[in-house]
Amino acid sequence: MKNIAILGSTGSIGTQALQVIAANPEHFRVEVLTARHQVELLARQAIRFKPNMVVIADEGKYRELKELLRDEYIKVYAGEDAIAQVTETASVDVVLVAMVGYSGLLPTTRAIRAGKTIALANKETLVVAGELINRLATLHRTPVLPVDSEHSAIFQCLVGEGDNPVEKLILTASGGPFRGKDRAFLERVTPAQALQHPTWNMGRKVTIDSASLMNKGFEAIEARWLFDVSPSQIEVLVHPQSIVHSMVQFVDGSVKAQMGTPDMRLPIQYALSYPDRLPSDIPRVDFAACRSLSFEKPDAETFPNLSLALEAARRGGNCPCALNAANEIAVEAFLDECLSFTGMSRVIEQTMDTVSYIATPSLEEYIATDKEARRVARERLFN
Repeated sequence: MKNIAILGSTGSIGTQALQVIAANPEHFRVEVLTARHQVELLARQAIRFKPNMVVIADEGKYRELKELLRDEYIKVYAGEDAIAQVTETASVDVVLVAMVGYSGLLPTTRAIRAGKTIALANKETLVVAGELINRLATLHRTPVLPVDSEHSAIFQCLVGEGDNPVEKLILTASGGPFRGKDRAFLERVTPAQALQHPTWNMGRKVTIDSASLMNKGFEAIEARWLFDVSPSQIEVLVHPQSIVHSMVQFVDGSVKAQMGTPDMRLPIQYALSYPDRLPSDIPRVDFAACRSLSFEKPDAETFPNLSLALEAARRGGNCPCALNAANEIAVEAFLDECLSFTGMSRVIEQTMDTVSYIATPSLEEYIATDKEARRVARERLFN
C-alpha cells in the first residue's frame, strides 16, 4: 500500500490519477489532496477518498472549504506554503506533482528534501530548474519518475538496459490541432480553436502549449534532465496517430518504442506502481485496425516556439526559466484574447533576449529570474 499526495487533484492529471487509485484500492491510498481554486470539486474528492489533509492554494476560499468538510475528519489548510509543507508529511510515500506551470517547483524541492518518491507530471519544474532538481534528487537519493506519456515511454524503454549507451531519444508529438496550417492561418486562430486537441484530453494551458508546439519543446528540456542526455541527442517527430509515445535509439542502431492507446491513466498508473505493472481496464491498441503509423519532421518555421525552447535548452542556465515564465504570461494573454496566437512567440523571444543570463543559478536566482521574466513579458505584450 502506497500513500499518495496529489498536488493539483482537480486538474486533468489529478482527476485521472484518482481514477487509477479508485481502481486499485488495495495498492494506493490518498493521503493528501491539493487544488488552486476549485474548492467544490476538491471537497467532493475529499469526501470520496477521505485523505488525511487537503489544501486550497487560494487562501480566500479556506472558510468555504472548511465548511464543506465540516462533517469530515480531514485537516484543512490554505496557501502556497501549506502545499509545500504537506509534501513533507511522514505518512506520504509518493508525491504526484500535477500542478500547472512554475507553481510546482517549490513543492517538488521540498518533497525531494523530505525523501519522497516524486511522480512528476509538472514538466515546468525540470524546464525551470532541471539541473537543481537533479542535484537535489541525487543528494537525497530520491527517485523522480516521469508521468508525461512521452517521458514515461522513454523510461519504460530504458528499463532493463542498465548502462547501455543511448544514441538519441525520439519524442513523438501529435502535431496538435493546427498541423499542416501556415502562419497566415495561425494569425487568426482563436482560443476556442486552439483548445480543440485532436487526441489528448488535457488542461487549458497544456492544450495551448501543445497547439503551439511549446509543449514539445518543454518535453525536450525535461528529457535532457530526466535521462542525462545533451540537447543534440533529442529528436522530435510528429506522429498524428499518438500510438507510439516515444522511442529510444541505442548506439548499435536498435530502436525501442513504447506504444499504447492515448490515455494518460497508463503512464500515471505506471509511475505510481513502479516497478510493478498492475492490471487495468484501459483500452488496448487494436493493431489490426491501425492502417498506418506515420512520422514527419515538425514545422519549426511555422511553429517557432519549438525552436525557442530548443535554443533555451542549448543556452542552459536560467534561460529555460525565462522561457517558461514568458510562455505562461503569453498563454494567459492569448486565452484572455489580449494577444494573438503568433504573438506569443514574439513575446517569448523578446523576453529570452532581455532577461539577464546566469550560467549556474541557485534556487533564489531561479525565483528572481522568474519574476524578472514575467515583468519583461508583460511589458512586451502590447509592444
